[in-house]
Amino acid sequence: MRVELAVDARRPDRGCEDFAVATPEALVLLDGSSTPESLESGCAHGIAWYVRRLGVHLLARLTDRADLGIAECLADAIAGTAALHGGCDLANPATPAAMVVAARLRGDTLEYLALGDSLLVLHLKDGPPRVIGDNQRFPGGEELRRQVWSTVPGSAERAALYLRYAVAVRAARNTGHGPWIAAAAPHAADHAETGFAALADLHGVAALSDGAARFTGRLELGSWADAVRLLAEAGPAELIGQVRAAERSDAHCLRWPRSKAHDDAAALYARI
Repeated sequence: MRVELAVDARRPDRGCEDFAVATPEALVLLDGSSTPESLESGCAHGIAWYVRRLGVHLLARLTDRADLGIAECLADAIAGTAALHGGCDLANPATPAAMVVAARLRGDTLEYLALGDSLLVLHLKDGPPRVIGDNQRFPGGEELRRQVWSTVPGSAERAALYLRYAVAVRAARNTGHGPWIAAAAPHAADHAETGFAALADLHGVAALSDGAARFTGRLELGSWADAVRLLAEAGPAELIGQVRAAERSDAHCLRWPRSKAHDDAAALYARI
């Protein structure tokens, strides 16, 4: 694989909670689950710390442990990262967590995994792109998120609703009553979407955090065919740049209602 990636923080004065890393044989992209500052996480390290360590642990297992399936690699990486926390309260529902996309070459196939709302996109030689991930519906959380979008950005009402949304999602995730996400429990990896694609069928493969996937989602700047073409021809930085330009044109979230005017964004494209 020949890999190009880009990661951009939503604010220059704030650490980025997205992370992407790759070798010629494997790729990993993580989107940290942002936590309101007023919500106690039980962890002294923070989300940026977590995504970097989980990402590096996962990449090492993808490249070194051919004997393990890709979900087993993620479970082992989650356990290894949890062991680094020291005295943190990993049972806290707001403990650092992340969405995960990963892929690796295995013979004449690409083995892939998606957990949470980040996306992996197969750029097929024949037919439209195949989008994998973001398939865990949590109706209660989605309704609360729509309520957040209906309020004025920067208002006390929005902050209160966003906190309510964050608490509800964290109470439900990894319990069987809400979405599954990589946090401290290795068995969350059992709920990832995994599979194989023949290399002969692929132009390439893309991975996007939800901040970058706004191109086709919330901002509707183009189709998935447009997105993978842009990634392949101009690169991930250009796709994120177009997302940022659209966000800046709608700073008050009126044209495209959303929780945050900007979000951390990570995008990766690998030519097969």
